[in-house]
Amino acid sequence: MLTKHEHRSLVWVDLESPTQEEIRSIADEYNLNPLVVHELSAPTLKPKVDLYQNFIYLILHFPRLRRNKEEQDQEIDFIIGKKFLITVRYGTSETLHYVSKMFEASATLNKGNFGPHAGFIFFFLVSKLYESLTHELASVRESLRSIEDRIFNGEERDMVVCLSKVSRDLLYFKRSLSLHRDVLESFEIAGKKLLGEGFAFHLRTLIGDYYRVEHAVESNVAFLAELRETNNALLTTKQNEIMKTLTILAFIALPATTVLSLFQIDTVSRPIVGLPLDFWILTVMVGCIAFGLYTWFRYKKWL
Repeated sequence: MLTKHEHRSLVWVDLESPTQEEIRSIADEYNLNPLVVHELSAPTLKPKVDLYQNFIYLILHFPRLRRNKEEQDQEIDFIIGKKFLITVRYGTSETLHYVSKMFEASATLNKGNFGPHAGFIFFFLVSKLYESLTHELASVRESLRSIEDRIFNGEERDMVVCLSKVSRDLLYFKRSLSLHRDVLESFEIAGKKLLGEGFAFHLRTLIGDYYRVEHAVESNVAFLAELRETNNALLTTKQNEIMKTLTILAFIALPATTVLSLFQIDTVSRPIVGLPLDFWILTVMVGCIAFGLYTWFRYKKWL
């Protein structure tokens, strides 16, 4: 689907899951290099930036968490010219939809000014994409706080799976964003050449936006590591307490079992056995042994 937005002298062309005919028509209209046309025809595995005579070709992958479904990178191809911006993506994007509505409103009301060239549209668009990632990471942070509360409410065992899921999400974020810094630094050089030194501040601001997202990821990873260590320590402590209790109970039962086993030996002379109330005598004897051991363990604070 091809959507074209125009505001004053600037044009933004957005292609969502484009057909080959749509790509060729845009390539002919804006005189795109054949290599770029080939790259647009299919998803690309790695981010990249290339400088051509009249535009910059940039590919970025943004993490997109789809709840209850498998995560998947969202690739967005940007072609930035002086008076046009082309975005190509294979999937929906709430952020791009939001920016497109803002662009249409500004064009309809003839208000607002994105800047003298299309690089400012790109700057605003990527800033909003990084802002959406920041919100997503804030949601992950809240999930970690909820897990923290549940850990200290005695749900350590259940939180093992929850922590693993959050860890998977954060590792996914790190993997998707790992090459952004290098690409943006290369784009900073290319952007100065094509769009002028006056755009340098905005290029540096984009790198700052990336660093804020990276810092949020690292902060969540550190928080996750501390929670996992705490959860493991509490689990180990609880398991040790259970094992200690079971060991003490087994130790208390051992003398009583031994005494009863002695009176079960079929010999000529067996004390107590055969006397009136012999069952109750043995029961009281075993109970006294168990109670004495229990009292001793309590005195030693082993229970």
